[in-house]
Amino acid sequence: MLLALEIGLILVSLLLIVLVLLHKGRGGGLSDMFGGGISSSMGGSSVAERNLNRITLFLAILWVILIVATGLLLA
Repeated sequence: MLLALEIGLILVSLLLIVLVLLHKGRGGGLSDMFGGGISSSMGGSSVAERNLNRITLFLAILWVILIVATGLLLA
């Protein structure tokens, strides 16, 4: 059971990293320094951005649940 939780945690963590990196830069940070300001003015689908936000939020909640479950099993 613990091994399955750890594998799930690793997979969710990697997916979460990828999804966070897919988000559009909001400006004023490192995204502008590396050319994010140019690409952010080109626009994108608000529906796609909203779905990306929902998936990221769902995976973040799942990540927290997996962390807590792993901690409870180790205790």
